[in-house]
Amino acid sequence: MLVGVAQLCSTPHVAENLAKAVRLVASAASKGCKAVFLPEATDYIAVDKEQAVTLAQPIDGPFVTGLRQAARQHGIFVSVGVHESTPADPQRLFNSHVLISSDGLLAGVYRKLHLFDVNITNGPTLMESSSTIPGSQLVPPVATPFGAVGLATCYDMRFPEMSTLLRRLGSQIITYPSAFTIKTGVAHWEAILRCRAIETQCYVVAAAQVGQHTEKRASYGHAMIVDPWGKIVAACGENKEDVQVAEIDLDYLEAIRRDMPVESHRRHDVYTLSLQ
Repeated sequence: MLVGVAQLCSTPHVAENLAKAVRLVASAASKGCKAVFLPEATDYIAVDKEQAVTLAQPIDGPFVTGLRQAARQHGIFVSVGVHESTPADPQRLFNSHVLISSDGLLAGVYRKLHLFDVNITNGPTLMESSSTIPGSQLVPPVATPFGAVGLATCYDMRFPEMSTLLRRLGSQIITYPSAFTIKTGVAHWEAILRCRAIETQCYVVAAAQVGQHTEKRASYGHAMIVDPWGKIVAACGENKEDVQVAEIDLDYLEAIRRDMPVESHRRHDVYTLSLQ
């Protein structure tokens, strides 16, 4: 089955960002895709912490509702990263990854576990935890017509334990909606994504923010899909708004796992990895 990976440049203007996202959903559907994967923070990228908290909506707010309508209209699954407000903490939000079914229903919601708190030399200082509540659990893979989808977000890709557990839970696709900085993107984006695909023997789908969002914030782009052998099978390159398509071939995935049965070779007698 065909799926699309998208990139766009979100700004602080939520309604405009929704229009961009709906346009990409329609574009992917017109290409025969059963799913389209949108970036982290598709709803907005704010100028500061205060604006980020102010703009956040609940999952049943207008932004996700608009994408649910688009998913239903075009008969396509939609993966998207959004900021989720919570009445439990009005001064902070969740960085949430929402999977919407082709019927417009909420198929899964994952809240980002690993928060991006860094001070990059000759790059930006980003303290995600100042406005974001860390998630508290790994979400089991979501069954879809095109495979079992493991939900993660951006910085999570730097923690291979998470992807290994998602594979062990049954994932055939692991998806990382992202907003990578330019400096880290140039150095690590492709390398990390290909590693996660090779070691888990999963398709990895990484939608991406791209371009200049605000005066102080820009993203690397280069959204891509990597197959279970580590080959890049779709890539958006330098385009500011794009959707590229690749086939998810589960027979091919199973052949790779059968020929190189990495999971059965793990030394559980020597080391362990498990959910808490």
